[in-house]
Amino acid sequence: MRTIRGLWRWRRNPLCRATDLAEAWVALAGLLLILSVAPLLGVLAGGAAQDTLQRSVRAQHESRHRVTATVVRPLERSALAVDPEGAGESLRSRVLAAWTAPDGARHEGPVTAGLDDPGPGDRFGLWTDERGRAVARPLDGATATTHAVLAGTGAALAAAALVEAARRTAVRRMVRARYARLEREWERAGPDWGRTGAGS
Repeated sequence: MRTIRGLWRWRRNPLCRATDLAEAWVALAGLLLILSVAPLLGVLAGGAAQDTLQRSVRAQHESRHRVTATVVRPLERSALAVDPEGAGESLRSRVLAAWTAPDGARHEGPVTAGLDDPGPGDRFGLWTDERGRAVARPLDGATATTHAVLAGTGAALAAAALVEAARRTAVRRMVRARYARLEREWERAGPDWGRTGAGS
């Protein structure tokens, strides 16, 4: 709204000061930068984030493997833990499990499983690296794209906020300079300004 009010100062008006016109130009420049540069920076940042995240997705899918693990025995039930990548596996149970690594080696160790009530012999999916160590599930492409969109949106908003902060700083300096000129004029007029017989 302040930008629109700044643009309104361009109308022809005999009381319009040069500083009012300068503020209107600053408002227009800020608006144009917000409408052009901020979206461009958002697209560039989002594109860069998308490229990086998709490379990470490919690398994770190449280095991580899903194997089937078998519950040996349940361990202490952990508190509710949310897996941000797996909406369907919100309840996590801690179990001692056995699994076979992609290289054929047998492994056994404590892991978390997406089972409500795990019992010996229950089977569940587990992500491992090439050596068979349990790792987090790899990032999927849709989640990576969502993160890239959020990064682009954040960059655009940050650029817009930076332009608005610069505009406000410039206007604040103009207003201070205007008030300083007004103070000098009042000092020049003297304390008797407006009194009868004071020569003013």
